[in-house]
Amino acid sequence: MTAKAPGEIHVGIGGWSYDPWRETFYPKGVSRARELEYLGQHLTGTEINATFYGRQKPASFAKWRDTVPDGFRFALKGSRYCTNRKNLGEAGESVTNFVEQGLVELGDKLGPINWQLAATKQFDPDEIAAFLALLPDKHEGLPLRHAIEPRHESFRDPAFLDLARKAGVAVILADSPKYPVFEEAAEAGPFLYVRLQNARSEIEQGYPDAELSPWAARAQDWSKAGRDVFMFFINGAKERAPAAAMALIGKLQGA
Repeated sequence: MTAKAPGEIHVGIGGWSYDPWRETFYPKGVSRARELEYLGQHLTGTEINATFYGRQKPASFAKWRDTVPDGFRFALKGSRYCTNRKNLGEAGESVTNFVEQGLVELGDKLGPINWQLAATKQFDPDEIAAFLALLPDKHEGLPLRHAIEPRHESFRDPAFLDLARKAGVAVILADSPKYPVFEEAAEAGPFLYVRLQNARSEIEQGYPDAELSPWAARAQDWSKAGRDVFMFFINGAKERAPAAAMALIGKLQGA
């Protein structure tokens, strides 16, 4: 039996423009126009939040694609018009509008799409099944990967994980002090999407080594099993996110 090829591991943050990062991440000689370029030289991914709030231009996606090196991945937040609604099963038109906004310009630098649900959205099997059925597996020939981020305790249900697994959709594993942590997500789905949200401002790298090392080990295990891994330091002490991401990359590289 042929062993699976290792999965890719991408580590990053949310976006690339945040004023405190001018003090904690970007050197003084880096202009705001070159922030993404600099980020791409030091991290291997980022999660774009702007796509949650509104459509982006195809030219913007193309510019972002050309600014970062090969091997970098952009994860996208799915539109709020898809996920912030009473019945997710009625989001078909909004999902189509999201997919058709030009994200294919990212090409092979497109990572997964994060469909983050409202914190008040409770698990309804029929509704979630209908929503997952709306997510296309490709657009204009470009494969699309989807992840769903429930933030209500009612999703801690084997029926939910079964629905996601059958749809080929990853369930996001969030290290969060505010929302439920669905550890079961690590056992389901074709890839891992991890959102690390517990950075502390008093720690220069956000997370202590004692917490980063286990995450690095888990990422390596998932990769060895042939699953791609996307890990983003989001929220928490946001000013520490780049340092945390670089520290984790260092551990993955054996530094």
